[in-house]
Amino acid sequence: MGYFPFYADISGRSCIIAGGGEIALRKAEKLTAFEPEITVIAPEISRRFDGLKVRRIERTFRDSDIDGAFMVIAATGDSELNRHISELCRAKKIPVNSVDDIENCSFIFPALVHKDDITIGISTGGSSPVMAKYLRRLIERELNGKLTETAKLLKKYRPEVKKRFDTETQRREVLEELLEICLGSENLPGSGEIEEILEKRYEDKNRYSQKCPCNGTDQNDTV
Repeated sequence: MGYFPFYADISGRSCIIAGGGEIALRKAEKLTAFEPEITVIAPEISRRFDGLKVRRIERTFRDSDIDGAFMVIAATGDSELNRHISELCRAKKIPVNSVDDIENCSFIFPALVHKDDITIGISTGGSSPVMAKYLRRLIERELNGKLTETAKLLKKYRPEVKKRFDTETQRREVLEELLEICLGSENLPGSGEIEEILEKRYEDKNRYSQKCPCNGTDQNDTV
């Protein structure tokens, strides 16, 4: 069946990591780019956490530690304690990831590709982490500088496209044209060239509207 890739804004949200070893560190490293408020709780916490923006509490886990948490990661190295933390979280409807124990997870960590505003999660439902890792490396090689710069350019002009064009179909067609131009040329188009494209498509839209005043509209705003 697999897992639905539910993307959420976790910036400023409380994330509890129970455990201070290498596995807990890897989870924290994945999360820090998304700027949650991470608290690491363990009797001993690796010095490698020193380079991360996390709060450290060096003691054993307490049940009350999860109160108010947005998400919890059980990575203590003690399978029984991880299971206990998972049960606590499930009872309080707090999303929990129990490392290497998919039966006690309410969410799993995908293999992540993250560059600027582009985030790609890859999951095999826990069945083949090696395959997920291979696909991550494959995508990382393809996600070059030009693609990320193209994404920034489309983000920059999206508000202008939304302002000029009334329907979702029109907006999608204009943005798809910009994407094709960006990917099909050696260099990204400058602001003058993009303005010419937008103006031409805007004029085309007005001519079509004048010829067909009864043209139906699609006001969905999903582009």
